[in-house]
Amino acid sequence: MAHITYETKGTCSRQIDIDINELGVIEKVKFTGGCSGNTQGVAALVVDMHIDDAIKRLDGIKCGPRSTSCPDQLANALKNYKKQ
Repeated sequence: MAHITYETKGTCSRQIDIDINELGVIEKVKFTGGCSGNTQGVAALVVDMHIDDAIKRLDGIKCGPRSTSCPDQLANALKNYKKQ
């Protein structure tokens, strides 16, 4: 099991903690900060999803006038993990 702690940029959330199993499937996601209902919803939706599928669905989502969002930051965290 891998654990990622990702410091977000450009969002209300400050940090995302992610657990990924050895098959590349997301086991747990926890946002620190941000809009509680939205971040809990995104976290619940990606549990049991392969990281490639989560990246495909979340990458590039914007929040209002911002160039990023909490879902987009989650995709960035997963992309960084894949590079390791």
